[in-house]
Amino acid sequence: MKKSIALALFSGAILFTSCVSKKKYVELEGQYNDTRSSLAKTQLEKEEAETKLAKIEDRVASYNQKIQSLTDSNNDRLQQFEGVVLSQNDKDKMKAALANVDPAELAAATTLKDSMNLIISHNLKKNLDSSLIAEGEEDDIQINIDETVVMITISDKLLFNSGSYKVNPKANPLLERLANVINSEPALEVMVEGHTDAQTVKSGSYIKDNWDLSVERSTAVIRTLQEKYGVAPEKLIAAGRSSFHPLTENDSKEGRATNRRTRIVILPNLDKFLALLSAN
Repeated sequence: MKKSIALALFSGAILFTSCVSKKKYVELEGQYNDTRSSLAKTQLEKEEAETKLAKIEDRVASYNQKIQSLTDSNNDRLQQFEGVVLSQNDKDKMKAALANVDPAELAAATTLKDSMNLIISHNLKKNLDSSLIAEGEEDDIQINIDETVVMITISDKLLFNSGSYKVNPKANPLLERLANVINSEPALEVMVEGHTDAQTVKSGSYIKDNWDLSVERSTAVIRTLQEKYGVAPEKLIAAGRSSFHPLTENDSKEGRATNRRTRIVILPNLDKFLALLSAN
């Protein structure tokens, strides 16, 4: 049987070679091998492409998961922040308040905390601009916002006599207006900074040096706000900066007058603001 099959194959080969020339056979065989090689290469490229596609799909899925996670996290922050739950009505109020904030300032707010501090600062500055500065005081009081913190700079000629830390009675109307603003907004803390010029305190004076003078002036303003106008003491912070944060040079009378100042730094208290927002 095996001999018969071998004989048949041998006969077929003779018949094939008799029908196709050797040159043609070699040519066909070469084409066949080229086709097999191309097919193998195509198959390999297909497998590599499928592997790359699978990796891309995994990355897309991972990115989508991260995006969803961030979205969920942001939604959670809007719903609850520092233990205070915000309703949809609360969020609507915040959006309405932010619509009134300077777009440039709003663009710099990268967190929910920044945004809410902007709301407080914007509303506070608006209130201060209309109620704090009396006629004739425009050049002696400056109000600005620096990174969501409201800063009120008051020249010393409104608050103190030269070299003294006793509050001048003529400053009482100003401090009363300031206290009214502070008392009307529970979500605030207030730091009072004393600043002096660079002149040396006279030897034998009851003031030791400019550090002493700046702190005494700060605490004098704080005591007036607390004792005379009812500002809660837990909202107040005393700070003395001596002469080391000047606004200008100390080599002229005008420059020294500019550097002698008291700065009221109003710090939004986010926890209290959230509590108030939720309560409303």
